[in-house]
Amino acid sequence: MHLTGTGVALVTPFTPTGDIDFVALDRLVDFVIAEPGQGVEYIVVHGSTGEAATTTQPEKAAVLSAVVRRVAGRVPVVVGVGGNDTRKILAQLADTDFTGISAVLSVSPAYNKPSQRGIVAHYTAVADASPKPVILYNVPGRTGSNVSAATTLELARHANIIGMKEASGNLEQCLAILKDQPDGFQLVSGDDLMTPALVASGAAGVISVIANALPVHFSAMTRAALHGDFAEASRRLFSYLDLNPLLYEEANPVGVKAALATLGVCDAFARLPLLPASDGLTARIKAALPQ
Repeated sequence: MHLTGTGVALVTPFTPTGDIDFVALDRLVDFVIAEPGQGVEYIVVHGSTGEAATTTQPEKAAVLSAVVRRVAGRVPVVVGVGGNDTRKILAQLADTDFTGISAVLSVSPAYNKPSQRGIVAHYTAVADASPKPVILYNVPGRTGSNVSAATTLELARHANIIGMKEASGNLEQCLAILKDQPDGFQLVSGDDLMTPALVASGAAGVISVIANALPVHFSAMTRAALHGDFAEASRRLFSYLDLNPLLYEEANPVGVKAALATLGVCDAFARLPLLPASDGLTARIKAALPQ
């Protein structure tokens, strides 16, 4: 599927009135792709960073169509289709136009806190229904439950499940998946700063937040790690240590939108209950951006 290297969890730009800013969206797509071979390897639309929790289904369809049109085949596009009601996800899959889409990213159910057996049943239903390969997404900090390594490996045997975005922050769990993952399945880092360490152990790359603002710089780090140049990967990684925590201080994607506004790519507006970054945080983010 060529979904290796850096994927960017694309933000959704908004206007001051809270509408989708499609002009800024086009600009953002061009910014993260950059020159061929310089920017990100693929784009993920409607992930957590895209504020999928507060965009409507018509908005999601319009954003996805706009991104696919602007990408114009330059890189693969992955679409987030997830939630905590399995039947609603199946209906959304049936209603989505998958033209130009390479895969589906589906977060594990939040709030319900299903058992591991429930997670297997949920993802099996999603993968059976999806017309595109499915990437699992484990982010316990948002969902309130963890997808264990054993559950991931059980789901990895499904013919239509091709990977796991792991954002648990649990290195041992990630290593357990990497140790026993079957051919055709890949683990992807969901934590930007863990990318080189996970790549060193066999991960296929990252789906990144920071790559919205630093697509060329961050993608170069991931490529260096994939090519075994960990001295270069570490040099670049260390340059993000001051910036990275600031991106989450007032919730994601508030911080990275402030960075993008500083760079002139899109405005910092978010959807309630999120607010734009405070002036103090914005100033610190601006100061921490690598030159």
